[in-house]
Formats: sequence, structure tokens, C-alpha cells
Amino acid sequence: MPSSLSWVYLALAIAGGVLPWLANLEFIHTYGQTFDIGLFVRLANGNPAAQSLSRDLAIGATAIIVWMVSESRRLRLRGLGWVLLSCVTIAFAFGAPMFLYLRERRLAELERQGLEGIG
Repeated sequence: MPSSLSWVYLALAIAGGVLPWLANLEFIHTYGQTFDIGLFVRLANGNPAAQSLSRDLAIGATAIIVWMVSESRRLRLRGLGWVLLSCVTIAFAFGAPMFLYLRERRLAELERQGLEGIG
């Protein structure tokens, strides 16, 4: 049975997939019928506040991705490729909590295996 913490991570992943894409759809509606990545980046750096948020996300996300790769190897966690792909195709706000959800499930699985081995 997944822990309550894993359900929190799953809820955050869902919110992290939906909320950024609502903004992305508004961007597409406002600025054209396609997702113009160049314009998106220019607008994301259009003023000091936006630059601060963009740089904060870039550095923080990079650090978390490095940890996710290391942690998935340590735990032999399956699905990292899908998580990393989702970070760039859906949103980092989806991928990071989804990784944490999968990690919680893996930790519970490892704990059950350890307990089964004791009995």
C-alpha cells in the first residue's frame, strides 16, 4: 500500500503537469498557434523578476536531475528515462514529483523485500 507521502507526491505531479500547461496553452493562444520556444525564452527573461525565476528553476532543476539520476541508480529504480523525458515535454513540476512518487514506491518495495527475507 503506497504511503500517504507517495499520494502527496502523485497529487503534486498531477498539479505540476496541469498548471504549467494551462499557462503554456495561454501562451500559445496569445502569441500564435504554435509553441515558439524562442519567444517563450525571451519572455521568460523579459525582466529581472522573470530572469530570477528562470535562473532559479534552471539551477535548481539541474541539481535535482543530477540527484535523480544518482538516486535511481542507487535504488535500481525503473522509469527514470520516462521521468526525464517528462521533465522536458510536460514540465519539471511534473517530473520531479513523479520521480519522488516512484522513489517512495521503490523504497516501500525494498522494505517489503527486506522484511520478507527476515521471516
